[in-house]
Amino acid sequence: MPEPLPLPAHPPLLDLRPVVEADLPALARLNDGAVPAVNGIGTDGLARLVAMSALALTAGPADDPAALLLALAPGADYASENYRWFSRHRPGSLYVDRVVVADAVRGSGLGSALHAVVLAEAVRRGLGEVTCEVNLEPPNPGSLRFHTRLGFVPVGEQDTDGGAKRVVMLARGVQG
Repeated sequence: MPEPLPLPAHPPLLDLRPVVEADLPALARLNDGAVPAVNGIGTDGLARLVAMSALALTAGPADDPAALLLALAPGADYASENYRWFSRHRPGSLYVDRVVVADAVRGSGLGSALHAVVLAEAVRRGLGEVTCEVNLEPPNPGSLRFHTRLGFVPVGEQDTDGGAKRVVMLARGVQG
């Protein structure tokens, strides 16, 4: 199992905090600006997803967020093909649905800080691992490098969106 991640330093004034309703419009713009690395969902879709998330984190002011992370626990009523894959194949995991970091703070450690909180939440819930997927088609090499650096390993692949996308399924064990 990989070593637990230390909580890295991240930019001052970008303390992680729970997503609140006032954050949703700007977070939807941040998310939708990251397509195709993540699926576009708009403000209403984001509100629904935040409501079912075990973790919904952001950083920065509501009108100019620096990041978004959404993670779902087992048993969520989420129709995502990828979440359902993990529910079948890796049922004791905390699933990271999306991580979006604003271009201005990429490489600052903010993404790693978000993942450290996810690992701590998985331990708190008694879950054995954290899971996520990364696009292979269309390719997202930056995300794949990032997750590999954090200790995630491939545990499968699947085609989604009627074959328009191919993703690699990743998992990382946690220690508590």
